[in-house]
Amino acid sequence: MIRHLSSMIFTVLLSFTSLLPLTSVHAEDAPDSLKELIPQLENWGKDPVLIEAVKAQNKQEVSLDEIKKMDEIWKNTSDVDDFMSSLMSNKAAKRLLELENSMPFLIELFLMDNQGANVAMTNKTSDYWQGDEDKFIQSFNGGQGKVYIGEVEYDDSVLSYLVQVSVPVIDSQGKTIGALTIGINLDEYEDQ
Repeated sequence: MIRHLSSMIFTVLLSFTSLLPLTSVHAEDAPDSLKELIPQLENWGKDPVLIEAVKAQNKQEVSLDEIKKMDEIWKNTSDVDDFMSSLMSNKAAKRLLELENSMPFLIELFLMDNQGANVAMTNKTSDYWQGDEDKFIQSFNGGQGKVYIGEVEYDDSVLSYLVQVSVPVIDSQGKTIGALTIGINLDEYEDQ
């Protein structure tokens, strides 16, 4: 009886796990050929329009507590409010959209200030503050700046494997002032 019950539980658990979303699956690594694209993406972090936008937001010196409050409102807003819309229509967002449209495998770009708060974006991000995530922490690198390639993840919304590459935003004096994250659809990229 116990053996039969254990077998039934195992079968139920096995069936249940097959229903879990694939978004947590890391089935592949970013292709080595992606490294060839990195210098171009790094140059985007030196774009004058993006630098100007990050500098302007950094000058506002918004407290981290205020940013976190804005982040909570952002995460609890299902649609796109006026503030979000402004981050998708400002001058830097228009530049990001030009960059995104320059390559068919790019899927989402967003620009962050020196605390990881969004400055501009091509699509609504899941949160406003990226400052606690590797995409910002690793690429801003305490103001030292470096390229960060995130984990490959399967995205159910586009039915593709995606990876985010983050590069520092570097001003004309060579100072890291923010970060830029570029989403890459690997299925589209590998078809190039």
